[in-house]
Amino acid sequence: MAQVKRIRRSVDGIILLDKPRGFSSNAALQKVRWLLNAEKAGHTGSLDPLATGVLPLCFGEATKFSQYLLDADKGYETLMQLGVTTTTADAEGEVLQERPVQVGAADIEAVLPQFRGAISQVPPMYSALKRDGQPLYKLARAGEVVEREPRSVTIARLELLDSSADQARLAVDCSKGTYIRTLVEDIGELLGCGAHVAELRRTKAGPFDLSRTVTLEELERVHAEGGNEAVDQFLQPVDSGLLHWPLLQFSEHSAFYWLQGQPVRAADAPKFGMVRVQDHNGRFIGIGEVSDDGRIAPRRLIRSA
Repeated sequence: MAQVKRIRRSVDGIILLDKPRGFSSNAALQKVRWLLNAEKAGHTGSLDPLATGVLPLCFGEATKFSQYLLDADKGYETLMQLGVTTTTADAEGEVLQERPVQVGAADIEAVLPQFRGAISQVPPMYSALKRDGQPLYKLARAGEVVEREPRSVTIARLELLDSSADQARLAVDCSKGTYIRTLVEDIGELLGCGAHVAELRRTKAGPFDLSRTVTLEELERVHAEGGNEAVDQFLQPVDSGLLHWPLLQFSEHSAFYWLQGQPVRAADAPKFGMVRVQDHNGRFIGIGEVSDDGRIAPRRLIRSA
């Protein structure tokens, strides 16, 4: 019997998932996409399977703006296991070395300032970065180690929340591209005992925090009771990740030409930078950039309803 192809729905918006442990970011995305029966979907940067927390999932027109969430600052809480290093720098890897732990809270506090501000990190082998088209984690699993260029990242906040004999919980606010596993590993080496990530929870992604997330269990429950359309109640507006940008409202005339790809002038426009744009009815129609001549050049446009 021929398999009936599932006709997917056109769904626009962002779901803020509290990603469960054990799911890859893509697996979580595909699960929620199935619950919505959404036509188009994408996530905004990978969280390790070990990690939980804020994962913005973009659907339909919202996928056009996922890059801006990918580039946004992030916040984390991590449990650092002292005295043990692993192949992956987290609890899922094989143990490399065990060392005695002879440090306390004061010792940890003493080294943290060295990791605040702009720092250099060497990305881990167990990462999704690619070399000659191959993800580094695949090379690592094959036993290969390749040179990785250090990258500059910014740690805006690094705070010791609590500690015990061989564990410490840290809060981290950082720029995109920061590897918490590498940060923990580097702190452990400076302490002389080594360390790895035992738990990792993303608390913030750009303007979003845990208070606005929904669990996979809740989405599944609502879907079981009301089907695909019932899950729509958790969709945030397409531009909800950009609400900190300046907002311009165009006249009907300006919106028409702007949606044809033509730069236009707008009252109260900033002198430079990116802006959100609404039409004369208050409908979000895309994002633009202020040109040198003061006009608003379209950068990403929303498909007409």
